[in-house]
Amino acid sequence: MAPTLAFAFRLEVDLADALDFGKTPAGSRRFIPITGGRAEGPQLNADILPGGGDWNVLREDGVGHLFAKYTIKSDDGVLISVTNEGWIPKFRKRSPQEPRDEAGGEFDMVPEGKWYARTNPRFEVQDGPYNWLNRTMFVGELHKPEIPLHVTIDVYSVE
Repeated sequence: MAPTLAFAFRLEVDLADALDFGKTPAGSRRFIPITGGRAEGPQLNADILPGGGDWNVLREDGVGHLFAKYTIKSDDGVLISVTNEGWIPKFRKRSPQEPRDEAGGEFDMVPEGKWYARTNPRFEVQDGPYNWLNRTMFVGELHKPEIPLHVTIDVYSVE
């Protein structure tokens, strides 16, 4: 039987301005600090703690690769480690003649109807009420950012 997805919770992640490492052999490298946020849904409610970040790269072919690591704290006080890795394969490289966006980047995000970004969130937590996070596979749907310095990811368990 084919696997199905069940909505687990939504991550609302607040960010600081990106630190730009410039062009590296892997592509345009950035670090985006995570400043806070919230996880809410039928399976988990927690605060996203400041101090993590997303080490991402925008490749020459327009594919964005993200690698985020941060900590969430459940409403009942349990710390949960999060590692979220994924791909945004729908960026468009600007020509040198086109104006840059306010962030000065060389890539545009595609329109909402063509946006596609998926992640593989993984969780690590002590034995207890959230141990199911250690044993479950998840898929994340990263929504196109609509608010500056904020991203939303819907997290689904693979059933």
